[in-house]
Amino acid sequence: MTPEAFAGVLVIGEALTDVLVLPDGGEVARPGGSPANVALGLGRLGRRAWLGTHIGDDSLGKEVHARLADSGVRLTEGSVQDGATSSATARLDRAGSATYAFDIRWAPARSAVLPALAGMPSHLHTGSIAASLAPGADLVLAAVREAHGSATISYDPNLRPALLSGPEVERPRIENLVSLSDVVKASEEDLAWLYPTRAPEDVAREWATAGPALVVLTLGADGAHAYWRGGDMAVPGRRVEVVDTVGAGDAFMAGLLSGLMTRGLLAEGPGPAPGKQARQTLHRATATPGATPELASALDLAAHVAALTCTREGADPPTLAELGI
Repeated sequence: MTPEAFAGVLVIGEALTDVLVLPDGGEVARPGGSPANVALGLGRLGRRAWLGTHIGDDSLGKEVHARLADSGVRLTEGSVQDGATSSATARLDRAGSATYAFDIRWAPARSAVLPALAGMPSHLHTGSIAASLAPGADLVLAAVREAHGSATISYDPNLRPALLSGPEVERPRIENLVSLSDVVKASEEDLAWLYPTRAPEDVAREWATAGPALVVLTLGADGAHAYWRGGDMAVPGRRVEVVDTVGAGDAFMAGLLSGLMTRGLLAEGPGPAPGKQARQTLHRATATPGATPELASALDLAAHVAALTCTREGADPPTLAELGI
């Protein structure tokens, strides 16, 4: 496959089955996984999205594949392997917030991330378990390094402490990925765990001088705050009737990426090394104290997409039609 044929967004990361344990004790199982949710959100927003992942050839894996395909997301060759599909159990409290337990194996085939290693995608997104859990995390880092020369890069740590070593062990890998990225999204919980003696907003502001053009700190119901070298901007949360918050951060990420692509601030189309030109455009847009209209619009879209996702059960991001776009 040529880079022109592949041009679009490649998401690398886990796809699994989310088992939602409701406050009344009932259970609902549906496809999930943070990177897979981002790919799903991008597909529903009309983006040409691929997912490089590791799912089994069992019935759960087929459900994951079918759900992605229904939203236009294609799996890279090698993403389906023999064996079982990983799972995550999310226990919801009365406010709709979730805590997680995992039964996961992350060992993607090299062929599943080969497009990134070959410099094919226009934009590469990764994060969460895939960027931290052995043995696949090293392959993910290699893919990001190889893609950096020709593609724009985004990263969401979306940390799962139950699967990680201590912050001092994880920090160097995470900071390396941050330095290679153009756009980073992280939650207050991520940064509080990773830097327990520092204020999350100070870390986000520092990260915005360490490589990325844009760092967005999500604040739950309070919205988000965006930081860049030239300034910062509060992104108000949207008041909605919350069913649960599962997948809200992933929906925010998909909305942000799509909004930035619409405005030429991240690469999406074909051409030789499309990421270089988009990277320059993004850095110019984030060089002044005030947010440009393009940047503000992309952040507003992200907040809208996340809010709508909170109004329904599970990671179920909206389509363009549902957004009224």
